[in-house]
Amino acid sequence: MSIEHLTRKLCGAVACFVLFCGVAKAMAEEDATIVFTPQWTAQAQFAGYYVAEAKGFFREAGVKVRIDHPSATQPAMDRLRNNECQATTLQLCQALEIVGGGVPLVNILQTSMNNAMVIVSARDKDPLTLKGARVGIWSVGFGQLAICMSIKDQLDYQWVRFAQNVNLFVSGALDATLAMSYNEYYQLMQAGIRMTDKNVYRFCEHGYNVQEDGVYMTRDYYLSHPELARRFAEACRKGWEWAAEHPDETLDIVMNYVNRDRIATNRVLQRLMLQEVLRLQVDRESGKREFRLRQDMVRQACDLMLEHKMLSRKVTYEELIIEQGK
Repeated sequence: MSIEHLTRKLCGAVACFVLFCGVAKAMAEEDATIVFTPQWTAQAQFAGYYVAEAKGFFREAGVKVRIDHPSATQPAMDRLRNNECQATTLQLCQALEIVGGGVPLVNILQTSMNNAMVIVSARDKDPLTLKGARVGIWSVGFGQLAICMSIKDQLDYQWVRFAQNVNLFVSGALDATLAMSYNEYYQLMQAGIRMTDKNVYRFCEHGYNVQEDGVYMTRDYYLSHPELARRFAEACRKGWEWAAEHPDETLDIVMNYVNRDRIATNRVLQRLMLQEVLRLQVDRESGKREFRLRQDMVRQACDLMLEHKMLSRKVTYEELIIEQGK
């Protein structure tokens, strides 16, 4: 047998092997299930993902998805670290902290374009005059910007951790509390707390308008399943776009999840949450729902956290993004 003939046979065998590997990888991706764990219990904050499942957008994209909410003892990020889920939602500051701590993440879809965090103080007192105040903060995180603000403005807040409701503040055990404008803010209103321009400090109005929720995967999983991740992100985006166009039907879908998981809330609160979450998705400058991580906000958040010792190194926009046509 000639060398030329052997070469042709070898090239053919290599080509078949490459083709087999490609087909095997495609089949593996088709069979793979993405376990998606939002960062909190069932609520309208995650409406777009519920819509994507309920309306069949995941199925149309050829993606098998199971939505598993976290438990009180196992936060979403712990599930991601332990490979118990493949995707989760995180606020930008959380993602920076995690990547800075040595866990590479990829942002595959950004939903929030504006910051929702507020401080609410009692008895019409200005939060910025409450030096040394006892201020409620979530035990699972989310308060990085508030900690930076307290240090920068020399407020020396005493942080008191709470799990998931406003009872400590309403009972008078706290001078002020952190709240999200789509969640605890409305819980406080329902509890009879009077909200005024004097006792509500909105971070987005004071130089802290940093994006919050985005969808993240570990870099290793993303690199192993890039096409699956792309289709998953596209279906999620489609879910949010549909939710914005059909808020009433979306609320019905949200309440199905809420009732299934026996979450202590009500339809009025979830309607207000959905309206506010959708509002926060619209970029202030463009007036559009852009679904992109903004490089300037990554830089702003990183600089703040570095300055106030919440990061030990700079985390760049490029670390969070693998080019996805954004």
